Amino acid sequence: MKTEMIRARIEPELKAGAEDVFRLVGLTTTQAITIFFRQVVIHKGLPFPVRTANATTRRTASRTDAGEDLARYRNAAEMFEDLGL
Repeated sequence: MKTEMIRARIEPELKAGAEDVFRLVGLTTTQAITIFFRQVVIHKGLPFPVRTANATTRRTASRTDAGEDLARYRNAAEMFEDLGL
């Protein structure tokens, strides 16, 4: 069987984290990529849902990135108390 080479640039931390998971389940990176590609072919698309953030989520992320509307707590107990949990 002939094979093709795939080259991709990826963040080192993301690659290392994924490879840790692959090792735990007994896969090489090549085997994991092959499984992903086979699932794409079988599903005729990505084998998992990919969604974009809705307007509320985008607005919230933008505000928190700007340091707005943040709640700060000294510890988890204080946060849970404020949330009524």
